[in-house]
Amino acid sequence: MKYLRIGTDYYKVVEKPTLNGTTNSTIIPWKRFTIVDDHGKEFLKDIPKYEGFTVQPSHCDYKKEVKGFYNKYMPLSHNITKEYDEYKFPVTLKFLQHIFGEQYEIGIDYLTILWQRPIQILPILCLVSDERNTGKTTFLNWLKLVFQDNMTINKNEDFRSRFNSDWSEKLIVAIDEVLLDRREDSERIKNLSTAAVYKTESKGKDKTETLFFGKFVLCSNNEHNFIFIDEKEIRYWIRKIPKLESSNPDLMEILEEELPMFISYINQRNVISPKKTRMWFTKEQIRTEALDVLVKGTKYSFEKEMILLLQEMFEDFEQESICLSYNDLINLFKETNQRVSRREISQLVVQKWKMEHQNSSYDFYYKTIDPKTSDWTMGTINKKGRYFRFEKDFINNR
Repeated sequence: MKYLRIGTDYYKVVEKPTLNGTTNSTIIPWKRFTIVDDHGKEFLKDIPKYEGFTVQPSHCDYKKEVKGFYNKYMPLSHNITKEYDEYKFPVTLKFLQHIFGEQYEIGIDYLTILWQRPIQILPILCLVSDERNTGKTTFLNWLKLVFQDNMTINKNEDFRSRFNSDWSEKLIVAIDEVLLDRREDSERIKNLSTAAVYKTESKGKDKTETLFFGKFVLCSNNEHNFIFIDEKEIRYWIRKIPKLESSNPDLMEILEEELPMFISYINQRNVISPKKTRMWFTKEQIRTEALDVLVKGTKYSFEKEMILLLQEMFEDFEQESICLSYNDLINLFKETNQRVSRREISQLVVQKWKMEHQNSSYDFYYKTIDPKTSDWTMGTINKKGRYFRFEKDFINNR
């Protein structure tokens, strides 16, 4: 049993059992009088004392005490040697080649940087596939073996919860079967991926500002819209993972056996890719077809509806360009039982599509149902005022 005094409070270090039969080392508050009841008053004098908590991640030069503060980053139990032989972890290398594919060297660099430089900002790694038995979850479980208590595997609701003390001080924050399809989810992950500090909040406790060095790893069976991403995105590294060539029920056991030798390897190897951005890799290095698929599949629903509405108008009226004002657009959306605001239209058309107003007369093309015949009728009205001119080629290429 190990007790600590952090500032004026007492804690106990316990091994909390997990579902897979292992344990996680956890620090929990402990009453002073309980320690006295269990061990006597003299026992208190031998309890290590620290000024407070700190979080200092390190795998190559780990220290539990840093300038009188207790380091909450957990030590790892790996047996690291100076000698390593790549032939002694062939299954691991083959598995990582499967995960990173043509970007294998970048993948090994990514893992090496994670190990050697844990505070370095890195891209948000996303493994996606609509097929089963691809190894995505196995990769998460393998990372957990590597970084042990310094990694957490969460659910969607865990990330969305305002209580974040269970993951805000971890090196790796993984989310399996992720579906974070709200814009605020993506913005939060993007902001955190480059943040230096973050406010940690626990139930019943005030928020505290802490250093943040977490790296996000997301896995999803949805290749098209598991998270919102726009065309200019540079922080996400999306990998489509193919189905495993063969199913080995003992794969995790073999990977665990090879782990000490692999860790000895990344503990000494040099990173091949030079650092070119604050996230180390350039957007060209991590760009994939899977990212393009996700960008197209996760367009904001209003933008999708706008593009569809305009494409239908081009087809109905056989025009190469169509002019519409704010009010025209708002009324057209009303016909589809959707409410849109002038602000939403401006954000899309002016800010994102970079279109400018024109101010003169224009032809407004309309399509409506004749109440007498119940047939569609089409025509034009000449209007005056400020409008946008939408070109067919521009919209079809969105």
